[in-house]
Amino acid sequence: MRIAQLANFYGPRSGGLRTALHHLGAGYAERGHEVVLVVPGPAAADELLPTGVRRLTVAAPTLPGTGGYRAVDPWRVRRLLDDMAPDAIEVSDRLTLRGLGEWASRRAVPSVVISHERLDRLLGQFLLPGRAAVAVAEAANARMAAAYDTVVCTTGFARAEFDRIGARNVAQVPLGVDLTTFTPHRHDRGLRDDLGGDAEVLVVHCGRLSPEKHPERSVDTVAALRRDGVDARLVVAGDGPRRAAMARRATGLPVTFLGFVPDRSRLATLLASADVSIAPGPHETFGLSALEALASGTRVVVSASSALPEIVAGRSGAAAADDAGAFAAAVASLLEADAEAGRRAARDRAEEFGWPASVTSMLATLGGVRAAAA
Repeated sequence: MRIAQLANFYGPRSGGLRTALHHLGAGYAERGHEVVLVVPGPAAADELLPTGVRRLTVAAPTLPGTGGYRAVDPWRVRRLLDDMAPDAIEVSDRLTLRGLGEWASRRAVPSVVISHERLDRLLGQFLLPGRAAVAVAEAANARMAAAYDTVVCTTGFARAEFDRIGARNVAQVPLGVDLTTFTPHRHDRGLRDDLGGDAEVLVVHCGRLSPEKHPERSVDTVAALRRDGVDARLVVAGDGPRRAAMARRATGLPVTFLGFVPDRSRLATLLASADVSIAPGPHETFGLSALEALASGTRVVVSASSALPEIVAGRSGAAAADDAGAFAAAVASLLEADAEAGRRAARDRAEEFGWPASVTSMLATLGGVRAAAA
C-alpha cells in the first residue's frame, strides 16, 4: 500500500506524537509499504528518512501560545493528496485536519484517524463547564466517527468517549515503546550523582510542559516529599509554555530544568538512572514517556484519572489522585518497596508494548478498511 501519514502539531520538540508517527511509519516501510509523512514546518522540504519514509514538509505559520507548534492549511494537504493518490490515509489530528475524512470518502480512499486526546477533557479544562464540554465533544466525535472508516484509540480511556456515543467503527490499538533504546542497562551512577547531588532520591518528570499536562504537580510533589522528610530532588526533562511558571514555583526547591532533551540515548540514560518518574497529566490517553520510563526499569506514579493506570500495573508503579499530597504518598510508598523487584516489574510491563505489535495491529486495521472498501 501507499500510506499517507498526516499530522499537524508536529515538530522537533513534539514528543509522543512525533515518536509514534516515526515508529509506525518505519514499521510500515520495513514491511514493504510505501509511506509518505506530511507535516508542517518552517519551510517546504522533501526528504527520505533513514527508515525509508518519505517526509514532505509543508511551510506553515507558528501558532501563537503553543510553544512553537505549526499547522498547515488543510487545503494544501488535500492538494498534495490529490497528486499523491494514496491507497490509505492515517490522520493524527482530530482538529485542524479533521476534514480529510471527507476528502477520503469522496475518493473511496480508506481512512483511519488516531485519537490522541480526549476532547471532552480538553474542552472541560479550557473552554466549557462539565456537561457542556461533554455535549460539544459528543457532537464533534460523532461527526468525526462518521467521516472516517475507522477511529483508532490507544487505550480504553481514550475509547470511552466514542463508546459513550455508540460509535461502531472504533479499533483499540496500543502504541509501543523502543525497548532497545530504553533499557535498565543504561543506568548511570555517575549521571545519577551529578543530577541528584547529595539527595537520597532522584525523581524525574519527562514530558511537554503544557497546561493540559499539569506539570507543576511534579514540583509540588517534591515540595510535599521534602516536607514529609524525604530528601528528594526533581529533574525536569522537557520544555513548553509552562516552564517559566514552573521555575518560579520551584524557587527554593532542589529542582533542575534540563529543557528539551533531543538525544534519545541521553534521555534513556536519565530515565534509567532515576528512582521514580512522575506523570501527572490527568488527560493522558496513552503516556509514551511513562512507558519509556518503565522500559528503563524506573517505576512511575501516574494520575488515576488518566489512561495511565491501564499501562502502569502491579509493582511497576502507582496511580494517585490529582493532588501533590497523593502523589507524594505514592512516591514514598514505592520507595519503601523492594527497588530491584520494582525495576524488574517495570521492565516486564514495558515489554508487553513493543512497536512491532503496534505496527501489526495498525496494518491489520488499514488493510481491513481497504479490503472493505474494495
